[in-house]
Amino acid sequence: MAKKKPAVGKSSKKSDRNATEEPIEKQLWKSADKLRKNIDAAEYKHVVLGLIFLRYISDAFEDLYNRLLSGKGDYAGADPEDKDEYKAENVFFVPEEARWSYLVAAAKKPDIGIKVDAAMDLIEKDNLSLKDVLPKVYARGNLDPTNLGGLIDEIGKIALHDAKARSADILGHVFEYFLGEFALAEGKKGGQFYTPRSVVELLVNMLEPHKGRVFDPCCGSGGMFVQSEKFVEQHRGKVSDISIYGQESNHTTWRLAKMNLAIRGIDSSQVKWNNEGSFLNDAHKDLKADYVIANPPFNDSDWSGDQLRKDGRWKFGVPPSGNANYAWIQHFLFHLAPTGVAGFVLAKGSLTSKTSGEGDIRKELIEARLVDCIVNLPPKLFLNTQIPACLWFLDRGKANDAKSKLREEILFIDARNLGHLINRRTKQFAEEDIQKIAEAYHLWRKSSKQYTDEPGFCCSAKLERVRELDYVLTPGRYVGLPEEEDDFDFNERFTSLKAELKEQMKEETRLNKTILENLDKVGIGQKVQ
Repeated sequence: MAKKKPAVGKSSKKSDRNATEEPIEKQLWKSADKLRKNIDAAEYKHVVLGLIFLRYISDAFEDLYNRLLSGKGDYAGADPEDKDEYKAENVFFVPEEARWSYLVAAAKKPDIGIKVDAAMDLIEKDNLSLKDVLPKVYARGNLDPTNLGGLIDEIGKIALHDAKARSADILGHVFEYFLGEFALAEGKKGGQFYTPRSVVELLVNMLEPHKGRVFDPCCGSGGMFVQSEKFVEQHRGKVSDISIYGQESNHTTWRLAKMNLAIRGIDSSQVKWNNEGSFLNDAHKDLKADYVIANPPFNDSDWSGDQLRKDGRWKFGVPPSGNANYAWIQHFLFHLAPTGVAGFVLAKGSLTSKTSGEGDIRKELIEARLVDCIVNLPPKLFLNTQIPACLWFLDRGKANDAKSKLREEILFIDARNLGHLINRRTKQFAEEDIQKIAEAYHLWRKSSKQYTDEPGFCCSAKLERVRELDYVLTPGRYVGLPEEEDDFDFNERFTSLKAELKEQMKEETRLNKTILENLDKVGIGQKVQ
């Protein structure tokens, strides 16, 4: 008879009583950021996200542990320390010295960093799918044990009930929010692992991946997959109806993706890593996906194009070795099923470029009736580049259906005037912006009488018109200018702009004054003056 052990890790019951109007993820971010001290955001994200992940798998484990311990119903005679019990319910097994309750009890001890690193090692040994995924950065000299203990306390305050589903939902949301905040904090480097959430939501809402295989061959931290699963759940579909396939060449980013998906309960067994990347070492050579959703690197000149001049993927022309844009497009097409659709981000230059045969490839894609829709995006959406961007949508089903009413048309959407600033450098789409763009696309796809061209925003252009414009796909060339509003007041607008300019000048004056004061404090203010 198994030795009875005490129940572990009961969740806090303070939850809602301590809640404020500010969401829990924002409260937690502020607390975590205060404890960061002198650690760079790029390094600190692994510290924080690793702890959130540890909290998640420990909560899920402890919930099942307590049910097994109760021995009721289906769990009669079960051993709560039997690893197979957890495998059967798709729950990670967490050894005793890796459980959240154990770490909370040790949070104030000077060797807490060593204990957390050891916990990560123990979890990986007992769960092969997490091998080489979890961070072991907690015993490093630049992470003060007191601050680490404080961070464990803060993450321990996240209000949860005992249910695994609630745990996954809240902690998954916190994990996703923190990915975005760390990306903002890192700026240009952050954009390498994170596609802005509103851009991902737009892609997913336009593609509507209800059922089938979803593929992202440059998957970053896995945001496309998370949003695809969310879309299915929101539309009352079965998450089991879609399966995900991915590839990532950056090992650190791949680890983030594996944690991001695991915390959502998403099977990531087909999310592969190799440092050669999708062009040189395609991890899913035989995959034909129903949906491709991706945000590949813009204008990548280091993609090993010279080694792949005779590759079988280049059905529409050999892409230039100095720019991977049209290599990505053809890689996506190579992996699309006969009725598959693809939606992806590219540099806006891909719509007009004629360099090194790119114009000829674009012409072939258009004449093959593969291009379905082009969306012009506003500036400042992406953290790692100021290069203007656009969305491409390709549809093999339309190309293969001679009776399709849309075979001879392409929808152009100009969304440059949508979105709003969340800080000086970064813009995002509001929910209504996403709905406006997606609705126009879906009405057009349905050949609905409700769809109408809107000057300045959207236009369904015939292929004859695209040929006239020499296969240039810039939406602005097709949608034209918006109809002028009769009530436009020039004097009112001029006054408003003048007030904005004055406010900016005041802000710059205040900033310069603060800089001088800070220089003066360190003893060089007089020299500056």
